[in-house]
Amino acid sequence: MDKILRINMGADGGPEIKEDPLGDYAGLGGRGLTSMIVGKEVPPSCHPLGEDNKLVIAPGLLSGTIASMSGRISVGCKSPLTGGIKESNSGGQGAQVLARLGYAAIVLEGKPKDDTLYKILINKDGVKIEADNSLKMLGNYDLVEKLRAAYGEKVACISIGPAGEMKLSAASVAFTDMEQRPTRHAGRGGVGAVMGSKGVKAIILDDTDMKMRPARDPEKFKAANKEFVAGLKKHPVTGEGLPAFGTNVLTNVLNEAGGYPTLNFSKGQFEGAGKISGETQAALENSRGGEGSATHGCHRGCVIRCSGTFYDKNGRFLTKQPEYETVWAHGGNCGIDDIDAIAMMDRMDDDFGVDTIEMGATIAVAMEAGLAKFGDAQGAINLLKEVGKGTPLGRILGNGAAVTGRVFGVERVPVVKGQAMPAYDPRAVQGMGVTYATTTMGADHTAGYAVATNILGVGGSVDPLKPEGQIELSRNLQIATAAIDSTGMCLFIAFAVLDQPETFQALIDLLNAFYGLEMTGDDVVALGKKILTTERDFNVRAGFTSEHDRLPDFFHKEKLPPHNITFMVTDEELDEVFNW
Repeated sequence: MDKILRINMGADGGPEIKEDPLGDYAGLGGRGLTSMIVGKEVPPSCHPLGEDNKLVIAPGLLSGTIASMSGRISVGCKSPLTGGIKESNSGGQGAQVLARLGYAAIVLEGKPKDDTLYKILINKDGVKIEADNSLKMLGNYDLVEKLRAAYGEKVACISIGPAGEMKLSAASVAFTDMEQRPTRHAGRGGVGAVMGSKGVKAIILDDTDMKMRPARDPEKFKAANKEFVAGLKKHPVTGEGLPAFGTNVLTNVLNEAGGYPTLNFSKGQFEGAGKISGETQAALENSRGGEGSATHGCHRGCVIRCSGTFYDKNGRFLTKQPEYETVWAHGGNCGIDDIDAIAMMDRMDDDFGVDTIEMGATIAVAMEAGLAKFGDAQGAINLLKEVGKGTPLGRILGNGAAVTGRVFGVERVPVVKGQAMPAYDPRAVQGMGVTYATTTMGADHTAGYAVATNILGVGGSVDPLKPEGQIELSRNLQIATAAIDSTGMCLFIAFAVLDQPETFQALIDLLNAFYGLEMTGDDVVALGKKILTTERDFNVRAGFTSEHDRLPDFFHKEKLPPHNITFMVTDEELDEVFNW
């Protein structure tokens, strides 16, 4: 994984391919690499859909190896949704295959002179780019079916749906899973719109005859991986809760904690939560012949296996097991307690190529505006269909909650830096409020998952209803997350890493044995700080100030039932998050 593939989509005479050595980017992977390239090479004031923006797709430092959990991939650019730097993370097979093909990153540059649509094939023989307008406006499912017929059942695909081609700010980049379905997405920040602006519909990755990446010290690497897996399996979250019920195990947990945003963040508990909980969902999936969580990962090498498959009432595959964020966004946040309707919207999101969090939050804002009633599942599906068709209303909705709220005059719009908040109300989980406000990414739960310590008691305990301790908690989590996102590791390893020093050491041992390094925990912290500093520098140069590191006013004014509290961390405290 020692080269960067650069493709200039705006070159005279058609797309131009160039391979560069890593150079100044040596030692970086995943988010570290995407943010460093964007920070150094993209003008912060550029238009996100213009020729000067770049889309960077990078596997992690350990992707393509035998290391468990190392199949995450980062997609970076200047975000059309936030106007700042973006790293969006996905599972699927893309990271492992791209890494085994030897590429630390793909960088899409420039902009085509016309509306020709391209596909890119990467295999052991090199890179081939073809114009293929027959792919225009195909949904991700039909697209992947067509690519499978042409390139075989073993390739991994990276693609955009119609939303990406329409350059909607909620558009995602899809990655195929182990069954070659487009169910894994780099969802947040409109990265699909940037891929669409480059005229690229799909990237096909074929690692036939390519071997696993070899470690410098194979025996130490195997030993570290064994220790690492043992740590994951003995932790109650990664060894029991997530494998049994998937990420949606959190529905009942957050609802009981009074931090489950309901009816567009107007209250913290949903009466219908039990009907859409992880426990209910898993039982339904199993009764229909689907695969429960314990049997299914989103990429090869996953030992947590928090995913599954969802079959409809007639026993036909519909979508992957809907994740907690998706079930909340299209469920409780919209007052909908019909798991089949939620699964249908998850399928539609994946097919159109849009972020489930952004779309669920947008539909809730639209419901607040009177475009549909809270609890109206068919009404929500109809609004989502507008996005897929690209009608004027659909294009408004497809540009996210902030745009929709502005167009329809809604005051309660739960966004930071233009990006919709996920499934944790910051008034009842105050640590998440700090992360939402201050992360470089816009409102993003994965940037510093304070739920772990606020609600689950992982890595210690900080009272979720009080402001004390939240700044330090979010700061430390944001630093750690930036580093983990660079390794290609799934963020869920953090539960075991935070609670078990030996598992954290095993992660460091994996990196050291693979690269022949002598990293310590302090080096991991330094990497995280370096990435965050680079991202914040980009945002400052793009025009962001401390005033952008704030939650919307209604979180300070409207008391959230059942705890009847507001967000209490002060602006002065928020400005201390990155003062290390």
